[in-house]
Amino acid sequence: MAEDTTVPKLNFDYWLDKAIEWGQATTLESQKDVCLHLPQLQEFLHQLYETIKLLGSTVTIQQFPLIGQLLGRLCWNPFVIGYDESQKTLMLCLCCLYSSEPQNAVELKANSWIRSLLCHLLCSSKWESNEAETSTFISALGYTSADYYCHLVKNMVISLVTELRENQFNGLKIQESTSASRVNAVSIFCVPLITLPDLTPLLETLLFYHGGSSKEILSSEFLEAVNEAFLKKKISLSESAVFSLWLRHLPSLEKATLHLLDQLFSIRLNSLEEVAQVIKDSLLPQAASHPAIFRIVNEIFKNALMETDGTSEVMTIIQVFTHLFLQAHQNEYKQHKFPLKAYFPYHHQLLVRALIRRPFELPTAYWSQHLKHISDMVKALVEDINISSLIGLFEIWYLVACFGEWLDIAAEQLLKAAVEPDAVLWLLAFHYCPKNENQQRTQTMVEAEAVYNHLMKLFSCADLSLKDLEAAVHRIRGIEQCCNQRLTAHLLTYFLLFSSGGHKLAQECMHHITETTDAGKEVYNLLIRTAYRFNRSGEENQRTVKLLNELLQKLTLKV
Repeated sequence: MAEDTTVPKLNFDYWLDKAIEWGQATTLESQKDVCLHLPQLQEFLHQLYETIKLLGSTVTIQQFPLIGQLLGRLCWNPFVIGYDESQKTLMLCLCCLYSSEPQNAVELKANSWIRSLLCHLLCSSKWESNEAETSTFISALGYTSADYYCHLVKNMVISLVTELRENQFNGLKIQESTSASRVNAVSIFCVPLITLPDLTPLLETLLFYHGGSSKEILSSEFLEAVNEAFLKKKISLSESAVFSLWLRHLPSLEKATLHLLDQLFSIRLNSLEEVAQVIKDSLLPQAASHPAIFRIVNEIFKNALMETDGTSEVMTIIQVFTHLFLQAHQNEYKQHKFPLKAYFPYHHQLLVRALIRRPFELPTAYWSQHLKHISDMVKALVEDINISSLIGLFEIWYLVACFGEWLDIAAEQLLKAAVEPDAVLWLLAFHYCPKNENQQRTQTMVEAEAVYNHLMKLFSCADLSLKDLEAAVHRIRGIEQCCNQRLTAHLLTYFLLFSSGGHKLAQECMHHITETTDAGKEVYNLLIRTAYRFNRSGEENQRTVKLLNELLQKLTLKV
């Protein structure tokens, strides 16, 4: 038996008989025979692989109906899969037989069988097997079981990565060397193995791989599995690989964005520094440097805001995300940077440029002028829109709200008498009450002016009592319209922070505001936004910063 080593070209029946005869090579005689035939078997497998590539899976199965039995038996022979590139060639044959778009139950069952064989070849429990035959074979090679399979996986990955990269740069010859169906099959075979650290180079190579077709060639199962593993921190990928994943698979980007929102809602965050770190770790602000990703994430945030009735928590998250996105965008190399219009294609570009100017980029003395400029542009746009155009009104409101730092500075400058009050009050009234149905915004403006005028009379008083502020507190408690209540709370909170007399009453007054009203969460989010701004600028006096931190500590226990 050991003498017969002459094999006719693609003598399928001969090798099927041999595979049946060998079994799993459990006897000394069969082991010797396998070893003598391994070079010829490897050549046969290579020819078989080329034949499958040429004919396609359907024709191949028609010509060789027992091909599954042959490959299945060889995959379970430890001497065969341990020899040179035989395991790689077996896997390539299986990948070519895989149906990327199964048409019937038979093809579905065949795909399942192929996946199980591929999984066995790389991560079967027999890696750690104590079976005498496998252990003896591996020991004879000078490896421990773990080392042997570790090297085997690495070599397989290197080989596939090299092949894919070479094909990627073959230009028009790509169809000749690697078919889309085969790349799809390779991505499928990666699915059960995605969390293997040694597989990462192959995952990234696949994510960067683009064939000649506009149709996605990677399996959706593969893209979903990679995204899921990344979100659960089971694998580590380069930023560019993650961005490529989200650009080519919209469901993964949507899931990543919703995952971030769930994460932020489910944990207790005591500062916007923590919020910013969680958002930054998600890689979404960095990925949003690509306009397509930015616009999709932005739409998801809009929907989340509408579904939660514009809660301050969601708005604060959006503002931090926008701030981090701008940082990432400004850090981009000029040759890679997209113009702002690519991110905000349907908005008034002069308003976009004004809002994107970060406060620290301007001298404090110019803030007043800049705020009036923003307010005038917003008012002109709003008054130019037909009253029934709620979508257009919402888009303007959302754009302004994304850059909420300017709104907080507007309230601060208003109380410090550093701006023209009418323009800035109108901007704040629009933010808290964008619709003017039944004169809601007009009424909000009247209420805001009354609160503002009352607070300005008290701003310079060093000796204040709670009674002096009772009128403002009662307004917050008694106002039925939520927008009026939130704007009044905003003005009163900043009065307590920035006026000399307000510091003494801040904690007691804050207790009254948050104890009997829903304004507590609004005030809390306002304070953590302000703390975030102070920490980044470092310009505010230490007394105000200390008071702010004390108020936050007390509110953290209540909100």
